[in-house]
Amino acid sequence: MPIYEFYCKDCHTIFNFFSRSINTEKQPLCPKCGKLKLDRQMSIFSMGTNNAEGEDENPMPDLDESKMEQAMNILAKEADHMDENDPRQAANLMRKLTDMTGLNLGASMEEALQRMESGEDPEQIEAEMGDLLEGEEPFSLKEKSSKNLKSRPPQKDEKLYEL
Repeated sequence: MPIYEFYCKDCHTIFNFFSRSINTEKQPLCPKCGKLKLDRQMSIFSMGTNNAEGEDENPMPDLDESKMEQAMNILAKEADHMDENDPRQAANLMRKLTDMTGLNLGASMEEALQRMESGEDPEQIEAEMGDLLEGEEPFSLKEKSSKNLKSRPPQKDEKLYEL
């Protein structure tokens, strides 16, 4: 029972379709946008995407790792001279990290950082916002223009659809 991959140009997404028999002719509708013309893709037999802990090896594939490493080295030097008891300095370091790497903060993380910038105690912020902070992704990559969409690898929809 084969699994076929199809690519939707409009969604820039690859979808997996399960077939009960070999079928090289049928073309499904896009599960996301409903378009009829999906391109059949050649797929590899198997590819591991998880590490030993079961997490994605690279949760942000568009992140420039060399830029991140350079930013972390610069910030580590600054952290050596930082007053650990001053939440404003810690918030300043976080702002520099997001500026240097192109990362966006989630809404709750942004609120927590603003509170630290105003001098509030980080432990108090954690006590009040802990559930919110745990429930959202703390970082995301800044949105790129739609012109750059096709220069990125397509998204991979992990759901298995019936062909």
